[in-house]
Amino acid sequence: MVDAFQQWWDGVELWMAQLAFPFQFALLMGVLLPLCLGAARLIDRVVDNASTRFNPVPKVPPAQPGKADPDSGS
Repeated sequence: MVDAFQQWWDGVELWMAQLAFPFQFALLMGVLLPLCLGAARLIDRVVDNASTRFNPVPKVPPAQPGKADPDSGS
């Protein structure tokens, strides 16, 4: 299994190395850019969820109209 994957990867590598540079660049960007964007979104979601879990935002009751805020000093 690993040997078959290694032979396939060597073939892909050889095929890509024989392409002209603009085609190599376009192929790499077409594959690598979406993978990097997906990884960045995944990391962002994991960090966001971890930060809300370990440091939750305190719930603040909504202000009632007509009452003065005791902290504002008015």
